[in-house]
Amino acid sequence: MTLLQLQVFLCVVETGSFTKAAERLSMTQSGISHMISGLEEELGVALLSRSRKGSKMTEAGEKLWAHARAIMQHVDQIQDEMFAFRGLERGTLRIGTFPSVSARFLPSLMALFQVRYPGIELILFEGTNQEVRNWIHTGAVNVGFVSLPDQEFDTTPVMKDEMLLLLPADHELAGQAAVPVSQIAHDPFILTRAGCEGLVLSMFRPAVPQVKYEVQDTATILAMVKQGLGITILPQMALPDDRKGISAVRLDPPVYRHLGLAVQSSAAASPAVRTFIREAETFGCSLMAVTAQK
Repeated sequence: MTLLQLQVFLCVVETGSFTKAAERLSMTQSGISHMISGLEEELGVALLSRSRKGSKMTEAGEKLWAHARAIMQHVDQIQDEMFAFRGLERGTLRIGTFPSVSARFLPSLMALFQVRYPGIELILFEGTNQEVRNWIHTGAVNVGFVSLPDQEFDTTPVMKDEMLLLLPADHELAGQAAVPVSQIAHDPFILTRAGCEGLVLSMFRPAVPQVKYEVQDTATILAMVKQGLGITILPQMALPDDRKGISAVRLDPPVYRHLGLAVQSSAAASPAVRTFIREAETFGCSLMAVTAQK
């Protein structure tokens, strides 16, 4: 069994296709097939089931996937630490993130990071808050953005994001500077299912909002608010610049979701991971300072 075989196996699982894995690894499809067949022959089990729809892991393949991910993580860590001894900042960093962070926070941070550390390649995995947590847990990503607090991982606070009340433009509260949650407790409510629903529900306690719909996609939620189907509360970073027909109002008192970067273990984090966390923390502080002055 070789590291290349494990890398090929992981790539086939990730892409779901021998053809796509071959393109990503700059190999031929027959070379990929030969690698997988050799690995299966050596282990004496089928690792992938092939069909016209692509390749899926067998039960044995799922077991190998967990071990292979851990092995390749250790390989990445070895390379990063050896580069660090040579005074070089190099490596590959897989980052888990969700859409609002991807759109509003990461682009500027990544641009700054790539200028300072051109030898570190950044790869993004975008999903829901729970998906990012799963990726951190399984090792699919080296570090991920999560909503705080999170007791499962070692976390570093990065920034806070204000929660805003979203109303139809003709709603009676649309012109208010700020609105207490108690004033909207009886309005039809659209609850986000993108990851911060726990925070939203906690704002109403001991009362509960009149939840009429539960929706994950932010664009769908905003379209429903615009049509007068209900009101909602969402993070500011999740909102598009064009909010025609919708009024965004601050809450009284203000409520924030706190975002951080999470790893399985700070002690085991590679130099590249520690560098990214440090830069993100500094960037987040600078961004919040600028926002506070506006």
